[in-house]
Amino acid sequence: MTQDDNTPAGGEQAARSLHFIEQIVEEDLKTGKYDGRVHTRFPPEPNGYLHIGHAKSICLNFGLAAKYGGLCNLRFDDTNPSKEELEYVESIKEDVRWLGFDWAEREYYASDYFDQLHEWAVQMIEAGQAYVCDLAPDQMREYRGTLTRPGRNSPYRDRDVQENLDLFRRMYDGEFPDGTRTLRAQIDMAHPNLNMRDPVMYRILHATHHRSGDKWCIYPMYDFTHGQSDSLERITHSVCTLEFENHRPLYDWYLDQLGIYHPQQIEFARLNLSYTVMSKRKLLELVRAGHVSGWDDPRMPSISGLRRRGYTPESIRRFCERIGVAKFYSVVDVAVLEGCVREHLNAVAPRVMAVLRPLRVVIDNYPEDQVEEVDAVNNPEDPSAGTRKVPFSRVLYIERDDFREDPPRKFFRLAPGREVRLRYAYVVKCEEVIKDEQTGEIVELRCSYDPDTLGQQPVGRKVKGVIHWVSADHALEAEVRLYDRLFTKENPEDVEEGEEYKSNLNPNSLEVLEGCCVEPSLAEATPGSRYQFERLGYFCLDTGDAASGTLVFNRTVSLRDTWAKIEKKAQKKKK
Repeated sequence: MTQDDNTPAGGEQAARSLHFIEQIVEEDLKTGKYDGRVHTRFPPEPNGYLHIGHAKSICLNFGLAAKYGGLCNLRFDDTNPSKEELEYVESIKEDVRWLGFDWAEREYYASDYFDQLHEWAVQMIEAGQAYVCDLAPDQMREYRGTLTRPGRNSPYRDRDVQENLDLFRRMYDGEFPDGTRTLRAQIDMAHPNLNMRDPVMYRILHATHHRSGDKWCIYPMYDFTHGQSDSLERITHSVCTLEFENHRPLYDWYLDQLGIYHPQQIEFARLNLSYTVMSKRKLLELVRAGHVSGWDDPRMPSISGLRRRGYTPESIRRFCERIGVAKFYSVVDVAVLEGCVREHLNAVAPRVMAVLRPLRVVIDNYPEDQVEEVDAVNNPEDPSAGTRKVPFSRVLYIERDDFREDPPRKFFRLAPGREVRLRYAYVVKCEEVIKDEQTGEIVELRCSYDPDTLGQQPVGRKVKGVIHWVSADHALEAEVRLYDRLFTKENPEDVEEGEEYKSNLNPNSLEVLEGCCVEPSLAEATPGSRYQFERLGYFCLDTGDAASGTLVFNRTVSLRDTWAKIEKKAQKKKK
């Protein structure tokens, strides 16, 4: 099945073999299991913003449904009102849509099933499969045992059915304070799987739910909700990450005891990305402690942060397709994600010229009042993108790094007495260097130009270097934010004793450049627009500061720049 890159499942699907979940689905279709249906779901908890790891699950679940002509639900597992907010619900829906997926009318909530779950809890009490327990949380942990030591039965395990029904009703009526009683499944306190040692089904929580309000003061645990929600929605393939593999026997036990429709749970390895933390709890810590400006900070791995930074949904889908789906733990190099972004932006992003650290250049032999418009290519990868007019005048700005007073070997940019081509324009030669008398800093270059070199090489000599520029009289002022990786270590959790992951935060993860110059065509840029600043990288007009009136660009990803390697080698030789 070949798909265009703009389709949600990505553009590389036809080029690879089936991953193990696709093999399971195809075998089920072949045998007629589930009557030939494929019905998946993406079930986020609305207790934080989605991140790149969730994108993998989104692409997998919606992609399976699309590939096999099935359906995919969006279901919010909203069983903990103390941590969940409507803000998170809306952000999740926005992120899923932005990635290119549509759940149509199939938007569900675990809270939709609270009445049915309550009925099933009563059914299990009546069958002697559940009991009300008065143990405090710390006592329950003590009674639970360990991997090498079996647990002990709760002293309340042998309550009769009527007493349990009465206590559970009183829990429902709000008679007891938070944490004083729970409803537990009666399974086996010596079971080798700790999840099967009389797990909690309901806890008391006097909290207002974002959908059901104050109707409930008891809430089902995730493990008592997840499998039954899948059952009620007639899910065929319940795809989740590996940390839920040990929970599967419990899901199966609940479904079997209730005698209801039984989906198939399949676990895959979650996405682990280098230089990144993927825990929503830790990401929330970073936000609350002010290490980042919010969930949509462009340094965050959140989908909203990646969107604000300038990542495209196509590139994220391509990344999820490229890394594949496996059963085993691994860490993906963040460079793979950055490469996917480059690939897509290289194909679609318009080229413009911008100067981030301006150095003034005066072309002495160019007419003072003359302004030319030179033709510049919008995207060499896309001939249909055409060209644009860029003003050229006597006074320009170039990048400060494009000039060296004492250039090293293989430096082909501007230097005293040397020539360089100005992109799309003329060949210029540096005639004089003007410095600040007090500091010695270079403040201006006086140059000459060859009027016969517009768009062509000069006769009788070869000019290797090409640099970008912006006309000083026509430049727009902008602020540019250069984002780097948020952590300095490939594994941020690799810390010395007594330290924590935040000790690996990168103090140079953001550099703000003011007084940058961009070409005048960017006056028409809209928030979220992506561009390649020629020779500098890919940038996105920031969406967060759109109301300020200032042009603020975030660097999405750098270009592959070999010059940095050359300069490092030169510095090593000097040492």
